[in-house]
Amino acid sequence: MSMPVTTVSISSSLVFGTYRNVLHYLHQMRHRSAADPHHKAHIFLSGFAGGVAQVLVMSPADIVKVRLQCQMEGRRYSGPLHCLLSIARGEGLLGLYKGSAALALRDGPSFATYFLTYNTIRDSLSAENHQPGWPVVLLAGGVSGMCGWAVGTPMDVIKARLQVDYVSGRRYRGFFHCIAHSVRTEGVSVLFRGLTVNCIRAFPVNMSVFATYELVVRFLRSAS
Repeated sequence: MSMPVTTVSISSSLVFGTYRNVLHYLHQMRHRSAADPHHKAHIFLSGFAGGVAQVLVMSPADIVKVRLQCQMEGRRYSGPLHCLLSIARGEGLLGLYKGSAALALRDGPSFATYFLTYNTIRDSLSAENHQPGWPVVLLAGGVSGMCGWAVGTPMDVIKARLQVDYVSGRRYRGFFHCIAHSVRTEGVSVLFRGLTVNCIRAFPVNMSVFATYELVVRFLRSAS
């Protein structure tokens, strides 16, 4: 657990920082004032960029987490750091990014949907030119987390299978072979394995995430 806990603050900062900066850049490209509402396509693209950007940090942490969770008898890895170094030595630095294509295809569309859903619900339930109330923030945050996972779960399944493939003896020849083999042998439903649990967990987690996000944004605006 220490590896994901260590990197979660960095990855969250990278996602939200990339999202805000790309959104600001796209807004300025259209020569719009800061008071004008953001275009929905810009929100979608900015969220996509934020999701892809975090792969740089999350892929090594994620593969370590999956390998530690999946190790069986004999305990091949004594801990997160040993696992990280063992993968780098045995498979090269690129081994730390095994499954990163699936991770990018999970997090890009997932965060694009995430931010778009949040902004759409928040704007729909708030008076024009007024800050949304906290119940709206919590509802929009929870629903956006569920929608993000609904989009991201299929690639999450593929990503996890590719990450443990080296340990289990290389069943898959690559990304597309993993998708085809999984669907052919287990059916399309395999791509949504774990979706219910992900959504149940996502609602309260992302209520907290967006409440904190709005709190920080409002504090920084009032201080500037």
